[in-house]
Amino acid sequence: MSYSPVPESRRRDGLAVHGARALTAAAVVLGITAVMWVLELVDVVLGGTLDRLGVQAHDVNDLPDIFTAPFMHGSLGHLAGNTLPFVVLGFLAAVRGIGRFLAMMLVVTVVGGLGVWFTGSGNTLGSSILVFGFFGYLLGRGVFERRLADIAIAVGVVAVYGTLIFGILPQDPNISWQGHLFGLIGGVLSAWVLRRRREREPAAPAPVL
Repeated sequence: MSYSPVPESRRRDGLAVHGARALTAAAVVLGITAVMWVLELVDVVLGGTLDRLGVQAHDVNDLPDIFTAPFMHGSLGHLAGNTLPFVVLGFLAAVRGIGRFLAMMLVVTVVGGLGVWFTGSGNTLGSSILVFGFFGYLLGRGVFERRLADIAIAVGVVAVYGTLIFGILPQDPNISWQGHLFGLIGGVLSAWVLRRRREREPAAPAPVL
Protein backbone atom coordinates (compact mmCIF):
# COMPACT_ATOMS: atom_id res chain seq x y z
CA MET A 1 0.00 0.00 0.00
CA SER A 2 1.41 3.38 -0.98
CA TYR A 3 1.10 6.53 1.11
CA SER A 4 0.99 10.02 -0.32
CA PRO A 5 1.61 12.70 2.32
CA VAL A 6 -0.34 15.95 2.06
CA PRO A 7 1.94 18.68 0.67
CA GLU A 8 3.00 21.24 3.27
CA SER A 9 1.62 24.14 1.22
CA ARG A 10 -1.78 22.46 0.96
CA ARG A 11 -1.82 21.80 4.71
CA ARG A 12 -1.03 25.45 5.42
CA ASP A 13 -3.77 26.58 3.05
CA GLY A 14 -6.26 24.30 4.81
CA LEU A 15 -5.30 25.66 8.22
CA ALA A 16 -5.60 29.21 6.92
CA VAL A 17 -9.11 28.53 5.60
CA HIS A 18 -10.23 26.96 8.90
CA GLY A 19 -8.68 29.82 10.85
CA ALA A 20 -10.47 32.40 8.70
CA ARG A 21 -13.79 30.60 9.17
CA ALA A 22 -13.29 30.49 12.93
CA LEU A 23 -12.48 34.20 13.09
CA THR A 24 -15.49 35.05 10.93
CA ALA A 25 -17.77 32.88 13.06
CA ALA A 26 -16.49 34.48 16.25
CA ALA A 27 -16.91 37.98 14.83
CA VAL A 28 -20.50 37.32 13.70
CA VAL A 29 -21.62 35.69 16.95
CA LEU A 30 -19.93 38.29 19.14
CA GLY A 31 -21.38 41.03 16.93
CA ILE A 32 -24.92 39.70 17.41
CA THR A 33 -24.26 39.40 21.14
CA ALA A 34 -23.04 43.01 21.28
CA VAL A 35 -26.21 44.17 19.50
CA MET A 36 -28.36 42.36 22.08
CA TRP A 37 -26.46 44.04 24.93
CA VAL A 38 -26.83 47.46 23.33
CA LEU A 39 -30.57 46.88 22.84
CA GLU A 40 -31.02 45.82 26.45
CA LEU A 41 -29.06 48.81 27.77
CA VAL A 42 -31.26 51.09 25.65
CA ASP A 43 -34.30 49.27 26.99
CA VAL A 44 -33.17 49.88 30.56
CA VAL A 45 -32.73 53.60 29.83
CA LEU A 46 -36.20 53.71 28.22
CA GLY A 47 -37.81 51.95 31.15
CA GLY A 48 -38.60 48.67 29.37
CA THR A 49 -40.22 50.18 26.27
CA LEU A 50 -38.54 47.66 23.94
CA ASP A 51 -40.08 44.72 25.79
CA ARG A 52 -43.16 45.20 23.62
CA LEU A 53 -41.11 43.71 20.75
CA GLY A 54 -41.58 40.26 22.24
CA VAL A 55 -44.10 37.74 20.91
CA GLN A 56 -47.61 38.45 22.16
CA ALA A 57 -49.38 35.10 21.84
CA HIS A 58 -52.44 34.90 19.55
CA ASP A 59 -52.20 38.58 18.56
CA VAL A 60 -52.22 38.71 14.74
CA ASN A 61 -50.85 42.25 14.72
CA ASP A 62 -47.88 41.04 16.74
CA LEU A 63 -46.74 38.31 14.32
CA PRO A 64 -43.88 40.41 12.85
CA ASP A 65 -42.35 40.53 16.34
CA ILE A 66 -41.33 36.86 16.06
CA PHE A 67 -38.27 38.30 14.27
CA THR A 68 -37.36 40.71 17.08
CA ALA A 69 -38.29 38.67 20.17
CA PRO A 70 -35.12 36.47 20.22
CA PHE A 71 -32.92 39.57 20.46
CA MET A 72 -34.84 41.26 23.31
CA HIS A 73 -34.65 40.46 27.02
CA GLY A 74 -36.65 41.18 30.12
CA SER A 75 -33.66 42.39 32.13
CA LEU A 76 -29.87 42.57 32.16
CA GLY A 77 -29.84 39.44 34.35
CA HIS A 78 -31.95 37.60 31.77
CA LEU A 79 -29.50 38.56 29.02
CA ALA A 80 -26.45 37.73 31.15
CA GLY A 81 -27.79 34.23 31.78
CA ASN A 82 -28.22 33.62 28.04
CA THR A 83 -24.99 35.18 26.84
CA LEU A 84 -22.42 32.41 27.50
CA PRO A 85 -24.43 29.53 25.97
CA PHE A 86 -25.40 31.81 23.07
CA VAL A 87 -21.75 32.60 22.32
CA VAL A 88 -20.41 29.05 22.79
CA LEU A 89 -23.17 27.18 20.94
CA GLY A 90 -23.51 29.94 18.34
CA PHE A 91 -19.80 29.79 17.53
CA LEU A 92 -19.89 26.01 17.13
CA ALA A 93 -22.90 26.35 14.84
CA ALA A 94 -21.37 29.18 12.78
CA VAL A 95 -17.85 27.85 12.30
CA ARG A 96 -18.90 25.61 9.41
CA GLY A 97 -20.21 28.55 7.37
CA ILE A 98 -21.94 31.85 7.98
CA GLY A 99 -24.51 31.36 5.22
CA ARG A 100 -25.80 28.12 6.72
CA PHE A 101 -25.65 29.66 10.19
CA LEU A 102 -27.83 32.60 9.21
CA ALA A 103 -30.26 30.29 7.37
CA MET A 104 -30.46 28.12 10.50
CA MET A 105 -31.14 31.19 12.67
CA LEU A 106 -33.98 32.19 10.35
CA VAL A 107 -35.56 28.73 10.54
CA VAL A 108 -35.23 28.66 14.34
CA THR A 109 -36.64 32.17 14.67
CA VAL A 110 -39.69 31.38 12.54
CA VAL A 111 -40.40 27.93 14.02
CA GLY A 112 -39.73 29.06 17.58
CA GLY A 113 -41.67 32.30 17.19
CA LEU A 114 -44.71 30.69 15.60
CA GLY A 115 -44.67 27.91 18.19
CA VAL A 116 -44.76 30.50 20.97
CA TRP A 117 -47.42 32.53 19.16
CA PHE A 118 -49.73 29.53 18.79
CA THR A 119 -49.17 27.79 22.14
CA GLY A 120 -47.78 30.38 24.54
CA SER A 121 -49.37 33.03 26.70
CA GLY A 122 -48.52 36.62 27.46
CA ASN A 123 -45.39 38.32 26.09
CA THR A 124 -42.36 36.13 25.31
CA LEU A 125 -38.87 37.38 24.53
CA GLY A 126 -35.27 36.26 24.93
CA SER A 127 -32.42 34.61 23.04
CA SER A 128 -33.07 31.25 24.71
CA ILE A 129 -35.15 30.47 21.59
CA LEU A 130 -31.92 30.69 19.62
CA VAL A 131 -29.83 28.95 22.30
CA PHE A 132 -32.12 25.92 22.18
CA GLY A 133 -32.11 26.20 18.40
CA PHE A 134 -28.29 26.07 18.33
CA PHE A 135 -28.39 23.09 20.69
CA GLY A 136 -30.85 21.21 18.47
CA TYR A 137 -28.95 22.14 15.31
CA LEU A 138 -25.63 20.83 16.63
CA LEU A 139 -27.20 17.57 17.79
CA GLY A 140 -29.07 17.18 14.51
CA ARG A 141 -25.95 17.90 12.48
CA GLY A 142 -24.12 15.09 14.24
CA VAL A 143 -26.99 12.68 13.55
CA PHE A 144 -27.83 13.65 9.96
CA GLU A 145 -24.39 14.39 8.54
CA ARG A 146 -22.52 11.67 10.43
CA ARG A 147 -19.13 13.30 10.02
CA LEU A 148 -16.63 12.56 12.75
CA ALA A 149 -16.15 16.25 13.64
CA ASP A 150 -19.92 16.86 13.86
CA ILE A 151 -20.45 13.75 15.99
CA ALA A 152 -17.64 14.83 18.33
CA ILE A 153 -19.16 18.32 18.66
CA ALA A 154 -22.60 16.85 19.34
CA VAL A 155 -21.19 14.60 22.07
CA GLY A 156 -19.32 17.52 23.63
CA VAL A 157 -22.42 19.73 23.54
CA VAL A 158 -24.48 17.05 25.28
CA ALA A 159 -21.75 16.59 27.91
CA VAL A 160 -21.60 20.32 28.72
CA TYR A 161 -25.12 21.57 27.98
CA GLY A 162 -27.20 18.38 28.10
CA THR A 163 -29.26 19.63 31.05
CA LEU A 164 -30.76 22.24 28.72
CA ILE A 165 -33.19 19.55 27.59
CA PHE A 166 -35.09 19.92 30.87
CA GLY A 167 -35.94 23.47 29.79
CA ILE A 168 -38.55 22.14 27.35
CA LEU A 169 -40.66 20.97 30.30
CA PRO A 170 -43.22 23.27 31.98
CA GLN A 171 -41.65 24.33 35.29
CA ASP A 172 -41.43 28.04 36.08
CA PRO A 173 -44.49 30.03 34.89
CA ASN A 174 -42.15 32.96 34.20
CA ILE A 175 -40.06 30.90 31.74
CA SER A 176 -41.39 30.06 28.29
CA TRP A 177 -40.90 26.33 27.88
CA GLN A 178 -42.70 26.73 24.54
CA GLY A 179 -39.89 28.97 23.28
CA HIS A 180 -37.35 26.37 24.38
CA LEU A 181 -39.26 23.45 22.85
CA PHE A 182 -39.99 25.07 19.49
CA GLY A 183 -36.53 26.59 19.31
CA LEU A 184 -35.11 23.08 19.74
CA ILE A 185 -37.47 21.72 17.08
CA GLY A 186 -36.42 24.52 14.73
CA GLY A 187 -32.76 23.67 15.28
CA VAL A 188 -33.22 19.97 14.51
CA LEU A 189 -35.37 20.81 11.49
CA SER A 190 -32.76 23.21 10.12
CA ALA A 191 -30.04 20.57 10.60
CA TRP A 192 -32.10 18.25 8.38
CA VAL A 193 -32.93 20.87 5.76
CA LEU A 194 -29.38 22.28 5.57
CA ARG A 195 -27.53 18.96 5.75
CA ARG A 196 -24.91 18.28 3.10
CA ARG A 197 -26.17 15.75 0.61
CA ARG A 198 -23.83 12.90 -0.13
CA GLU A 199 -23.11 12.28 -3.76
CA ARG A 200 -24.51 9.00 -4.92
CA GLU A 201 -22.21 6.39 -6.38
CA PRO A 202 -22.69 6.10 -10.13
CA ALA A 203 -24.85 3.14 -11.04
CA ALA A 204 -23.03 0.13 -12.48
CA PRO A 205 -23.66 -0.30 -16.23
CA ALA A 206 -26.22 -2.94 -17.13
CA PRO A 207 -24.71 -6.13 -18.51
CA VAL A 208 -24.92 -6.55 -22.24
CA LEU A 209 -26.73 -9.76 -23.23
